[in-house]
Amino acid sequence: MTRGGKDEQQDDPERKCIVTGDSGPKSGLIRFCVGPEGQVVPDVLGKLPGRGMYVSADRAALEKAAAKGLFSRAAREPVKVPPDLVETVEFLLVRRVTDLLSMARKASGAVMGYEKVKTWLANGKARVLLQASDGSERGKTTLRAPGGPETLIDCLTAQEMGLSFGRERAIHAALAAGGLTSRVVEEAARLAGLRQGAVRQLGGATAEKDTKDA
Repeated sequence: MTRGGKDEQQDDPERKCIVTGDSGPKSGLIRFCVGPEGQVVPDVLGKLPGRGMYVSADRAALEKAAAKGLFSRAAREPVKVPPDLVETVEFLLVRRVTDLLSMARKASGAVMGYEKVKTWLANGKARVLLQASDGSERGKTTLRAPGGPETLIDCLTAQEMGLSFGRERAIHAALAAGGLTSRVVEEAARLAGLRQGAVRQLGGATAEKDTKDA
C-alpha cells in the first residue's frame, strides 16, 4: 500500500474530476476532449486523440461542468458545450452497456428470461444479475443477486435490455464469470451514476414479462 491507502498494484490509472477536484480511477469518470471545431466531445471509450478532461460519472457533476464553464477552464481555452451533452453521454453509455451485454450473450456468457436466470442462480453459474428498472417489483424480488447489491445491475430499461438479446424487452438476465462481465459491470456503474437510480419506464408503464427466453 502507498501513502493514502492506495494499492500499488492498482491497474486503473487515476484522473482528477474537473468539477469536484477529487482523483479516482478512470473507470469511474467520463473523458471529454475538444473537437476540431472547438466543441466538447464525450469520449466514452477513452480513445479519442487530444488532451482529456475528466468528470465524475454523476449527472449533477456533468450538469455543473456544462453550466459553469468548467470545460473551458480545464481546456484553457473557450469551448462550446452542446446543450444536450448530458443526454448524449447517457445515450452513449447505454449503447456501450447493451453492446457489451450482446457480446456476452453471443459468447454464451449471458442469458435472459426468468427460468434461465433462476437456473443459473441456483447452480452458481450466475455472477451478476440484471433486472430491468421498469420491471415489476413483485417479479424482481423473487430473484436475488448472487453476491448482494454489488452484483446487481438495475439501471437499464426492459427495452434496452431486450436490444442486447434481440427481443422487444427483457426483464431478467444474468452474466457468467468472465472478462466481458467485468466490463459490463464497470460501464453499468457509470450509467447508474448518470441515472442516479431513477426508474426509466417504457411508455410510462411497468414491463411485466420477458418477451421470450434467449
